[in-house]
Amino acid sequence: MKAKKQRVAAYGVCLNDAGEILLARWLGPRGKRWILPGGGLDHGEHPYDAVIREFEEETGFEVEVLRLLGIDSELREEADRDYHALRIMYEVRIVGGELRYEVDGTTDFAQWFPLADVGALERVPSIDTALGLYRKTPPTGILR
Repeated sequence: MKAKKQRVAAYGVCLNDAGEILLARWLGPRGKRWILPGGGLDHGEHPYDAVIREFEEETGFEVEVLRLLGIDSELREEADRDYHALRIMYEVRIVGGELRYEVDGTTDFAQWFPLADVGALERVPSIDTALGLYRKTPPTGILR
C-alpha cells in the first residue's frame, strides 16, 4: 500500500495596473517552473496569514488579501505515494516592500509577466486554475 501525503497551501494572485501578474520561479523536482507566490501552511496557521507570509518570503512585497478566489484540489498518484494537494487561492494587492528574491528557499526569482504571455511560460497548472477562478468568480469557489 502506498503512503498518503496531503499538503495544504495558500497562493496569491497579484495583478498590477499594467495587466501583469507577479510569479515566482519554483525550483521543483522536474526543473524550474513558474508558480504563484505562496506555499504550505505552518501547523496551526490560517491560510489567510500564510499567503501574506509566503508572498513576502518569495517576492519581498507586503500584501493585503482582497478576496478568496477559491480552492484547487488535485489528487495524483506518484511512484511512492498518493499525493493530495489542496491549494487555497486569494487575490492580493501590494501594500509595501520592494521586489527581491528568496534565498535558500523553494523559489529563486520573482517577475512580472503580461497576462497574455503566461500561456507560453513553463508553469505549474495551478496558475491556470487560479486565473480561471479570478476571471470567472464561481460562487462555489471551484472550477469544474
